[in-house]
Amino acid sequence: MPVPQLTYVDTLDYTPTARSVSLARRRAARLVAEWGQAEVAGDAALIVSELATNALLHGSLRGRLFRVRLEMEPSLLRVEVSDPRGERLPRKRRGVVSTSGHGLVLIDGLADRWGTEHRTVGKTVWAEVQLDE
Repeated sequence: MPVPQLTYVDTLDYTPTARSVSLARRRAARLVAEWGQAEVAGDAALIVSELATNALLHGSLRGRLFRVRLEMEPSLLRVEVSDPRGERLPRKRRGVVSTSGHGLVLIDGLADRWGTEHRTVGKTVWAEVQLDE
């Protein structure tokens, strides 16, 4: 009998284009479903889409890629998006009426926690979702 894999990891670099956000979103949904968590695949796709869009709009530099990393353990899904702009950290927008800038509000609603990590070059924005075992 095969032993179930306890941790799944996927990392892929993308060019900073709108098409890459769509590709990353679809890849995340497919992988999370294949890894046995189809019920959260849509949430994972939306988290990837929002974080990748932020990387594209606020963290991209000409000629530099952004990275999407998914890691799933039995009780946790972690989504990370890294970009080269370490000085531009995400922040929640409060009291601002706008048609954009609500991605982190969505992340707040979908993820159990999220945050940022500095890298040697750039930053990583991550979000974690607790999974039912």
